[in-house]
Amino acid sequence: MEKPVTTSQPLSAPTGTRGAPRRPARRNRPGRTAAGFLLPFALLFVCLYLAPICYSVYQSLFTMHRSGLGLSAPTQVFGGLANYTRALGDAAFRSSLLRVLLIGVVQVPLMLGLALGLALLLDARTTLFKRFFRLAFFLPYALPGVIGAIMWAFLYAPGLSPISSALAHLGLHVDFVSGGMLAPSIGNMITWGWTGYNMLIIYSALQAVPGELSEAAVMDGCGPWRIAWHIKIPAVRSALVLTTVFSIIGTAQLYNEPAVLQNIAPTLSSSYTPIFAAYNAVNDNDFGRAAADSVILAVLTFALSFGLLRLVQRRGDTQ
Repeated sequence: MEKPVTTSQPLSAPTGTRGAPRRPARRNRPGRTAAGFLLPFALLFVCLYLAPICYSVYQSLFTMHRSGLGLSAPTQVFGGLANYTRALGDAAFRSSLLRVLLIGVVQVPLMLGLALGLALLLDARTTLFKRFFRLAFFLPYALPGVIGAIMWAFLYAPGLSPISSALAHLGLHVDFVSGGMLAPSIGNMITWGWTGYNMLIIYSALQAVPGELSEAAVMDGCGPWRIAWHIKIPAVRSALVLTTVFSIIGTAQLYNEPAVLQNIAPTLSSSYTPIFAAYNAVNDNDFGRAAADSVILAVLTFALSFGLLRLVQRRGDTQ
């Protein structure tokens, strides 16, 4: 019997390809796929966010110049930081910045404290009708902001307000849209409209807290208040920071509520908020000043938000 002839060359290898180098695997294919998915978002982000910001900064460096008697059309000339000097030198604009800051300092902690309390109540095991109350707390945010502001304008309007009428029967004459009551009235409108939104974020964070922690605390003799203070609130710290940053940004953009109340509030000036001041500059065709007002407001908002994040991070590193 003849023995089969063996060779070192594989039978499946085609002729003339012995020793040919293999092509390297495409290791960058996942990166290309991810870039393809991110490209639409990147384009929208650049076109709708970065480009308007850059154009606003560019526009803030130009001023409108009128030659002669002012009968000819104004021309746009480079003014450098002249618009920023005018904005910071305007007492009304500085007052609007301070006014919004004071509203935020008082209103934001109250709103977030109320949102945290409502979230803890919904997360408690003994709370009944959780779905109903979750929807009821969130309902004010579901309404358009302008509609909510119009509703509160009716509740605040002198001579029409049922709240003022009820207080008048008790001997209390309160005007919600004049004097020192205007800022608290606006803060109440913001709190009513945004507490449910912040509550939902905090409540979602509470759902991620393991139930075993609360059960172990109960076995150790902890009551509901100690469980909430030592377990649940520290666990939702990131959600509280997030809602605080959102609230700072939203308060800086305050416009709808004062704009609706302007028709019934005699003491509400045309520069009550920084957004009001920028809007008035646009009506006066002073686009450079409006852009400067917006940039100053954006820088201050970024500084407050970033400062808060750095403070929280530093405290977290020291603990």
